[in-house]
Amino acid sequence: MIELYYWPTPNGHKITLFLEEAGLDYRIHPVDISAGDQFKPEFLAFSPNNRMPAIIDTAPTDGGGPITVFESGAILLYLAEKTGQFLPPDVRGKKTVTEWLMWQMGGLGPMAGQNHHFGVYAPEKLPYAIDRYVNETNRLYGVLDRRLEGRNFIAGEELSIADMAAYPWVVPWQRQQQNLDEFPNLKRWFYAIQGRPATAHAYAKGDEVSKNRATVTEEGKKILFGQTSAKAQKNP
Repeated sequence: MIELYYWPTPNGHKITLFLEEAGLDYRIHPVDISAGDQFKPEFLAFSPNNRMPAIIDTAPTDGGGPITVFESGAILLYLAEKTGQFLPPDVRGKKTVTEWLMWQMGGLGPMAGQNHHFGVYAPEKLPYAIDRYVNETNRLYGVLDRRLEGRNFIAGEELSIADMAAYPWVVPWQRQQQNLDEFPNLKRWFYAIQGRPATAHAYAKGDEVSKNRATVTEEGKKILFGQTSAKAQKNP
């Protein structure tokens, strides 16, 4: 059983996408990040960066005690190696998937995240910041579009954890001020992923988790965006 500590954000969706595609048994433990659940001591014990998602694998392949994993990219790699799915066994195929996973972790995710912050959440609309991250998001969409030319999926002809990592960060393309029509290869890939049954199931789980949560409040924004070391230690 995989115990999944989760909230329906792009990084959270990465893990439910994998779990649904792989058919693994899992149980969701909601971590409401705008309520400060990520600062609870019991969560910090295995997710020290006070970020979700994180998992506890109660039945690891070595037969030992439960294994905890934090950081979405590390979780995807761990689950892929545990199941032997969505990560090629050969050195070249694994290298390619890992490259594009790291591309998402170091590029698309952080840049699109700043795009969301300055375009949607920031109390002051700063044109320079908005333009900076909208443009960088656009550049990264272009990189992905070129990569997908002549390929069904990011690493080739088979779905991989690279696709599961990137897709949730393209879902909010309109909020990111992007136009998928400018990226025909990315658009084809995006709707192919969207149409998979596992994707529908994963996103339905997210809707179920957050159905009684209103939009982020001003107090929630302070929790999400006003963190320092001292403030994080004071949260319950």
